[in-house]
Amino acid sequence: MFSGCIVAQVTPFKDGEVDFKKLDELVEFHLEQGTDCISPCGTTGECPTLSHEEHEAVIANVVKKVAGKIKVLAGTGSNSTSEAIGLTRYAKKVGADGALMVSPYYNKPTQEGLYQHYKAVAEEVDIPIVLYNVPGRTGSSIAPETVARLSQIKNIVAIKEASGSLDQSSAIRALSDITILSGDDSLTLPIMSVGGQGVVSVVANIVPADVKAMVSAFKEGKTAEAEERHRRLFPLCRAMFIETNPIPVKTAMRFLGRLNGELRLPLCPMQPANEEKLKEALKDYRLL
Repeated sequence: MFSGCIVAQVTPFKDGEVDFKKLDELVEFHLEQGTDCISPCGTTGECPTLSHEEHEAVIANVVKKVAGKIKVLAGTGSNSTSEAIGLTRYAKKVGADGALMVSPYYNKPTQEGLYQHYKAVAEEVDIPIVLYNVPGRTGSSIAPETVARLSQIKNIVAIKEASGSLDQSSAIRALSDITILSGDDSLTLPIMSVGGQGVVSVVANIVPADVKAMVSAFKEGKTAEAEERHRRLFPLCRAMFIETNPIPVKTAMRFLGRLNGELRLPLCPMQPANEEKLKEALKDYRLL
């Protein structure tokens, strides 16, 4: 259901408010570039600093602008199960195609707690759910065995795997048939080599057509082309994490004239030395 190039959509701000006009422009860009799916209100979308009202408004705005042309995978995760249910219910109400749910952060549930959390949301809201494992952000990891258990629930259809471990993806693949999506741009091709079906991508905010071309090449058995595209994309992918995501990607979009680069505290502007490194990566990719 979810595969290919899924962009982890940035949330544009202007003078401290969500810039819905710019958001529409960014969505239109992805429609033109052939992006397979847009995922608003995730980590890259600065969801922790969006109010509930803003969170819902961004999802609704993206769904409306997409108008069924491509899929929308709305970020609806929370460390409160009841809050996650509410956000997921809203995403379904406004017409999102699925919900991307980060595992509960800070409270560090056990594996049984993780299972019960996702199970509760899946039973309450009949919408395709994509698990999101990012232990570097949440403080805990969804074990492959827990993923396998969750995959038996009919509307849990995929996992965005951002542990940074190929062993994790391989173990999930060995235990279940759940769709695996890379959550790390630089690992997209390696994860696809062990059974992944695409990526929820940060760098696709800048070069979605190139990300899609790499994923499509591998799926079509053009492994040499996919590897060549991976080698070219790799330095740019790494540059997106010189500082905490989405600081670099928003800064890059500012350099490219696509965004003002505004962030919300506690995220702050890049250090000048890192800005120069980012500019070099963009120049090397011939974007600047």
